[in-house]
Amino acid sequence: MNTGDRIKKLRKEMRLTQVELGSKINSSAQVISNWERGYTSLSHDDVVRLAKALNTKTDYLLGYSEESGLTEKDEKDIAKRMKKIKKDLIEGNADGEGLNFMGEPMSEEAIESLLEALEHAERIATLANKKYTPKKFRDKE
Repeated sequence: MNTGDRIKKLRKEMRLTQVELGSKINSSAQVISNWERGYTSLSHDDVVRLAKALNTKTDYLLGYSEESGLTEKDEKDIAKRMKKIKKDLIEGNADGEGLNFMGEPMSEEAIESLLEALEHAERIATLANKKYTPKKFRDKE
């Protein structure tokens, strides 16, 4: 995967358009598009601004690391939380005490959609918490 593919992947994971990402880093949508397609190369400053806007590391963007910012432990914790939430939603639907929409229990598709949105939010929150944790409290990685 090249740098452009990584930019596009992270942008889509954050549900940003090229215009929105461009405005976050004071650039145009055309420049973002050119980077994603590999037509132009990024300067050092561009890489730093993109990494900050996309909540990742510069090494990941440049292809030096396969780690996008979440550790294996973070991934396991997120999966564990999602599993518990899914169990609670499904059990709640079976009891009739779960989430309802207009008086009707949630469908399987609605539950899956909700879980995807919650997982995305959890990933963003985990990255944001890592970013703002004081250095003296960060785990040694």
